[in-house]
Amino acid sequence: MRKLISVIIPNYNGEKFLCDCLESLLNQSYGNFEVIIVDNNSSDQSMNIIDEIFFKCSNKYIFDQKKLSIIRNTENLGFSKAVNQGILASKGSFVFLLNNDVILEEKCLANLLNNISEDDNLFSVQAKMIQSKNRDLIDDAGDQYTILGWAYKRGDGSKNTNYTKNSEIFSSCAGAALYRKNLLDKIGYFDENFFAYMEDVDLSYRAKIFGFKNMYCASAIVYHIGSATTGSKYNEFKVRLAAKNNILVPYKNMPLLQLLCNLPFLIIGFLIKYLFFFSNGYGKQFCTGTFEGINALRNVKKVEFKKNNMINYIRIEYELIMNTIRYFFLKLKFKR
Repeated sequence: MRKLISVIIPNYNGEKFLCDCLESLLNQSYGNFEVIIVDNNSSDQSMNIIDEIFFKCSNKYIFDQKKLSIIRNTENLGFSKAVNQGILASKGSFVFLLNNDVILEEKCLANLLNNISEDDNLFSVQAKMIQSKNRDLIDDAGDQYTILGWAYKRGDGSKNTNYTKNSEIFSSCAGAALYRKNLLDKIGYFDENFFAYMEDVDLSYRAKIFGFKNMYCASAIVYHIGSATTGSKYNEFKVRLAAKNNILVPYKNMPLLQLLCNLPFLIIGFLIKYLFFFSNGYGKQFCTGTFEGINALRNVKKVEFKKNNMINYIRIEYELIMNTIRYFFLKLKFKR
């Protein structure tokens, strides 16, 4: 029996992108899926478009109403809360999180499902995300996390002919990633202290603490516009939230001893980030977000330290160091 995939699309003012996204789902070679759109009180016409085009067209349902459902929020609850609502409403054995500005190639779902089915220890599998505006370039081939407290997109800006092999990654980008529902039930859903940004890194970090893995699937192709909701790579809202969440991720996931050992590197990472954003006119927003993160620590529940996870912490620490080395190696390589 074919496994049901629950496709969850958080939406906020996505009228320019939703039609293309949903049409690409209709063209999937793997058809056993449901779609749950969670709308965060959009002020545009995106929900009317869904009602008019995808629910009913020429008196025929393009999406069966049993296959597509909409959760309509009366306020913008953020990415994490919206996704959690979708997960709670889902019926599938797997959850596919999809940004509204992503278009899938025909075999995307099938290839993701084949990949994650190869190993019961796989928590998530991410698609190969290619830049929609320049399809010769990669957008994201898996997220990495460093000892400096930085997350970065693997392969960002490199040729799309690179990263042709499946490989283990630190975190799957939740813009186009398949998750095991039973493992989500075991380790917990997205932390709603993260309104947006870094919530997927936090979730994948938690999965690794429990001994599960995250993978990149090179044959599952999607095209990503990027920053469709926030409007730009850097802006006041995005910088503030990212700075806040950069405080929360290490505090939540590192036990006290590991946190103390890594603290000098984390401080250096924060200082470098501040100088970067200060030079780009966002120093105030970065500081505001950092202090918001510090103040939010009292409400954050740390991942419980268990001795039987010790080997996983050691593996994670090694990965943080290696990801830092890879990051600077790639920076030097691109400068040449």
